[in-house]
Amino acid sequence: MSEVLAVGPHPDDIELAAGGTVALLARAGHAVVLLDLTRGERATRGTPASRDAEARAASEILGARRECLGLPDGGVNGRDPDQLRVWVEALRRHRPRLVLALSGEDDHPDHREAAELVARGIYLSGLRKYPDAVAEVEPYRPGRVLYGMGRRPFAPSLVVDVSAVYEVKRRALAAYGTQFRRDAGDSRTTPISDPEFLPRLEARDRYFGGMIGATHGEPFAEPGPAAVRDAGSLLPGAAP
Repeated sequence: MSEVLAVGPHPDDIELAAGGTVALLARAGHAVVLLDLTRGERATRGTPASRDAEARAASEILGARRECLGLPDGGVNGRDPDQLRVWVEALRRHRPRLVLALSGEDDHPDHREAAELVARGIYLSGLRKYPDAVAEVEPYRPGRVLYGMGRRPFAPSLVVDVSAVYEVKRRALAAYGTQFRRDAGDSRTTPISDPEFLPRLEARDRYFGGMIGATHGEPFAEPGPAAVRDAGSLLPGAAP
């Protein structure tokens, strides 16, 4: 079981969108599992083995455990019954209070399909008779789902102040040497190997941090309105 399940289509996706938030949660003592849907085996650079090693190094830096569902890179399908079953099994096994995922507003088809898979699977996981009419598996739905930002910006529902752990996020991303660096003479260009990719990401995190008066912030979208059960929680903390 885990308190937080952070789901990404490929290794490095969660680190990019929510690495600081994961580090904060882990630092606070919450059990966090990073769940890669695929191994990223179709990436322009790196092998499945090297990508596995990078992913595990990054998760150790963030203070989280890591698992992979082994879905096909480039073939994530939010309506595929087998893929849905694998995701629901993981969700019911971990029974997280919070799921972090990626927004489906993205150019990469795996990112769009992963968002659909996450949402559809969360709904199905709460059905007692899923996966079939005689199922006796205890249903489960997490209390909260937050979607981090990919390439396409959105108006966030909330922004997490990750200023205190931003250096941890930087180190976790640096673990992905095959993805964010391009050796001299290597003509294979990809958006993430552009030397300006990570500086642009940090500029974005600075922009959203500025929206809440922080140095760095990670934006999230939350489906539906957030429920407030205790009206007293609406009051801000006491001034220093």
